[in-house]
Amino acid sequence: MLEDRTTAAPSATAWPAAYPQGYAVVDVETTGLARDDRIISAAVYRLDARGEVEDHWYTLVNPQRDPGPVWIHGLTSDVLRDAPLFPDVAEEFAARLDGRVLVAHNAVFDWQMIAREYARAEREAPVRQRLCTIALSKALDLPLPNHKLESLAAHFGVVQQRAHHALDDARVLAEAFRPSLLAAAAGDVRLPLHECRPLTEWSDRPAPRIGQQGGYGSYRPTSWRPSRKRPACPHPNPGRYEEGKRLKQGMRVAFSGDTSVERDLLEDRAVEAGLHVATSLSRLTSLLVTNDPDSGTSKVVKARQFGTPVVDEAAFGQLLADVEPADG
Repeated sequence: MLEDRTTAAPSATAWPAAYPQGYAVVDVETTGLARDDRIISAAVYRLDARGEVEDHWYTLVNPQRDPGPVWIHGLTSDVLRDAPLFPDVAEEFAARLDGRVLVAHNAVFDWQMIAREYARAEREAPVRQRLCTIALSKALDLPLPNHKLESLAAHFGVVQQRAHHALDDARVLAEAFRPSLLAAAAGDVRLPLHECRPLTEWSDRPAPRIGQQGGYGSYRPTSWRPSRKRPACPHPNPGRYEEGKRLKQGMRVAFSGDTSVERDLLEDRAVEAGLHVATSLSRLTSLLVTNDPDSGTSKVVKARQFGTPVVDEAAFGQLLADVEPADG
């Protein structure tokens, strides 16, 4: 039985009215951690408004490519060969997510993988908000040695049986999320909810051939989104963007949060227009592009501190159509 180490649950009248009405706790196992990797298994625990489990669902997915780090997830090409393709499970997966907040540990990774799979299937995931349990544990100031799932599970007395198995990881997270949610409600803590924007434009790349388990291609042990080496911007930085004026070649542009156009495509277009795409934000940044200017991401926070101009994705798209040439 789960040991609840939180404070007593708030009464029905005290439950925060702004809290969501339902959650979908999700875990996906993948062929790797990069933008071109694929989902190979997925699990969803549906929870009600107070974190009680309603039901759960699990599926394998044939990625039609090398399964990646088999030593981590245990899913070989033989195991996945007869599994359904993602388009075959997309409708059932969507039904489990519909109308709920997606909850995951490092939620941006799970959401991006899901959004890309739906984009490949020419569909849209019915997710509008996500909640990262790492961010929630920080908001609750839980005394964790680190932010690994096993540490969160241990804090709440949840026994992990099969690490890196989507169904068990989702179960563990669901059991740890409920006391976290109750603690947040009891302390009137604002949940760290972030907007999810489904991809409407996507560009895929050739994948490694099926069966090459030794050459796991895009797998990276330290980062789900490996850095891309771009040529140095040939133009000097002319300074900050001014509202009502044109972008100018050489301006440093940073991006934060979800975008409807896949991030790499958006960055490529900025580079092609002669802009400098920055991976971080500093006092030299000319412009921050974000669809969620009220979020607490480090780039948004720094933009406020430095007074960096901010525009949304749609406005940036219009500015890209008419970039002023660099001087000389």
